[in-house]
Amino acid sequence: MLAESHNLIFVGMPGSGKSTVGVLVAKRLGLGFIDTDLLIQQETGRTLQNIVDQDGYVALRKAEEQMLLNLNVQQHVISTGGSAVYSDAAMRHLKTGGTVVFLDISLDTVFARIGDYSLRGISKRPDQSLLELYEERSALYSRYADLTVRGDSLSQEQVCDALIASLHSIKNPAAPNS
Repeated sequence: MLAESHNLIFVGMPGSGKSTVGVLVAKRLGLGFIDTDLLIQQETGRTLQNIVDQDGYVALRKAEEQMLLNLNVQQHVISTGGSAVYSDAAMRHLKTGGTVVFLDISLDTVFARIGDYSLRGISKRPDQSLLELYEERSALYSRYADLTVRGDSLSQEQVCDALIASLHSIKNPAAPNS
């Protein structure tokens, strides 16, 4: 279904399913899986929240940008951190070898899924509300997305199915939906 060197790059708000759906898609398509938040934590020996608390949100964004710019893989699903889209250079790098998938959910769904977001290591300005962050990021996710999958009323398996069906229809635009 994907070209031999192609990746799927997942972007979206915390709680959108980038990691969970990413693993499901990787299993279904026989791809590797990378969660860049986990790579940052492994490389720094710190949680994302600790980086934000100790060094500020900009430090987390810089760490994420560096991680993405250094990422050179093929045939992977890449779950990016929610703030990956703040780096145009990183997103251009990722898009050269892959399809960017925006897992789009409403702000209400973000709240329902992540609960107390103060412990999630979310890269946002201290004076910024989650609503402001959501609006700012939604525009960026849409700008970079090659494909958008709405996930509000879908289970993780249904999001996986919808994404794979969308990939199939992109590859075979004349094929009937199955």
